[in-house]
Amino acid sequence: MTYIYLDNSATTAPYPEVIRLTSAVMKEIYGNPSSMHSLGVAAEKTIAKARRRIASVIGVRDKEIIFTSGGTEANNLAIIGSARRNRNRGNHLITSQTEHPSVLNCCRQLEKEGFRVSYIPVDKKGVVNPETLGKLIGEETILVSIMHVNNEIGTIEPLTEIGNIVKERNRSTILHIDAVQSFTKVPVKFRQWQADLISFSSHKIHGPRGAGCLWIREGLLLEPVIYGGGQEKNLRSGTENTAAIAGFGLAAELSARANVENDGFLISLKLSFLEELKKSGLDFHINGPDPEVGAPHILNLAFPGLNAEVLLHSLEAKGLYVSAGSACHSKHPEPSHVLSAIGLDHKLLTGSLRFSFSGMNRTVEIKKAAIITADTASELYKMF
Repeated sequence: MTYIYLDNSATTAPYPEVIRLTSAVMKEIYGNPSSMHSLGVAAEKTIAKARRRIASVIGVRDKEIIFTSGGTEANNLAIIGSARRNRNRGNHLITSQTEHPSVLNCCRQLEKEGFRVSYIPVDKKGVVNPETLGKLIGEETILVSIMHVNNEIGTIEPLTEIGNIVKERNRSTILHIDAVQSFTKVPVKFRQWQADLISFSSHKIHGPRGAGCLWIREGLLLEPVIYGGGQEKNLRSGTENTAAIAGFGLAAELSARANVENDGFLISLKLSFLEELKKSGLDFHINGPDPEVGAPHILNLAFPGLNAEVLLHSLEAKGLYVSAGSACHSKHPEPSHVLSAIGLDHKLLTGSLRFSFSGMNRTVEIKKAAIITADTASELYKMF
């Protein structure tokens, strides 16, 4: 059976070119990058090329890129590494209630270590109020961590305003941005944001799983969270995943180029899906930001009175793959912390699904997906 994949915020299908490259690296450049022989040198050069590619796409220096196993590890290194390194000048951290679990759970771990964390609320669209954040910043505030694009509802946070306020209140406060969901889809304006640390991931941009990176502003010092042989400037020990890193570098180039060449394509898919769904007369509610305002590739919808898991599997049976929220939490029965934070009532909270698009989707299949969604939801309404 052919299927339609609309769970691209969880992971994306790798580009064919990326598959070919990673396969070639595994076959031909399998030396340890730390080895001094020719196979090791070839692996080291492969990593260096990927580093240049990613740095070029972001617009930063090669040496500021530290490779990790993915966005989760990048967030861990940024948050825990910053906190532990700078404990001598403060113990206060700030984040939002709607961050990715890899950020929130880092903060909870640091609370166990004696740090104080402020979890600021968001409005019904999922937006952080920069003034509210600013009022919490003091001399003891060593880190603020705010995501660029919310992975569940697609909210784009006002990072320029946030960055201005953070640096006005305390110039020494480190600003970390989780850009895993925005990279190559929404511009990463690190200078405008006055960011110090930004996390990225490969498998969200049609690269392989098992690779990510952290951009670290030159001169900023972190405490490593993984110890060993001292790879990645002693910040991330462990033999590098050469093939995945190579694929990540190529995927960054291809994804950035595709976004430029097909500007507006992702938002057109989202709006086409909504237009077709509205034609059906189905009762649904858009969670989070207005479609034209949020990230172009994420749409979170509530179907009042329906159970999200039942609807998800009913759609899967018809060849449509979507998500009930963050992939990191999708197998847990508790309601989404993001949807709870924006104040959804119970009927909407338990009946919400995320539809996320990519450049590999086509308009014709998006319209078909909307029809399948409308028909399936209508069938369930009649049953329950």
